[in-house]
Amino acid sequence: MGPRGRKKGSVGVESKECLLSIAAEEFAEKGYYKTTISTIVKRAGFSQPTFYLYFTSKEHIYSELVQSFQEKLKQLTSASRLEPALDTNSLPERITTSLSSIFQFFTDYPHLTKIGFYESEEATNIKQAMADQIHENLISEQQNNYFSSHLNMELIAQVLVGAIERLTITKLFSNEATSAGLAKEIVDFFLYGMVPRETK
Repeated sequence: MGPRGRKKGSVGVESKECLLSIAAEEFAEKGYYKTTISTIVKRAGFSQPTFYLYFTSKEHIYSELVQSFQEKLKQLTSASRLEPALDTNSLPERITTSLSSIFQFFTDYPHLTKIGFYESEEATNIKQAMADQIHENLISEQQNNYFSSHLNMELIAQVLVGAIERLTITKLFSNEATSAGLAKEIVDFFLYGMVPRETK
């Protein structure tokens, strides 16, 4: 055990996570070119040699941030697929929960999201990969008769990613909406549209 009862190696993990967190803030607030390793280590309270224990360069730490964002987003998007044989009455709640998880990830890691979803060179590819996964999910869900067979699911996937991208900036990051509230509004719109519903 290390200091304060921590297991050996946990200090290194904490140091690396600290550097990643501060680097995400610096990159998100100042941009890639204005961010420096010296500022990152100074804010973290480390020396430059400590930085180089974990990362070979500024490009390396930036790349790791983008990759971690991409992996988490891929995991959340993949996990949002509805499994077969669900009670159709539960669909709105299930879809809302999945979408809310994505928005909550963005809320919990706004600097990482700004880098990975908006500013990095990979952002376009990340959003396209998200659209591809949503499209794949929707096709599966369409085959399970959750959605109408005539719908163009590729188009819907692109529209969903566009809505997520825009609303994250305008509503979520401005604190005008919560993750759950925003997800519910989107799901209500996509499932029920703009035409008034009949009440029985």
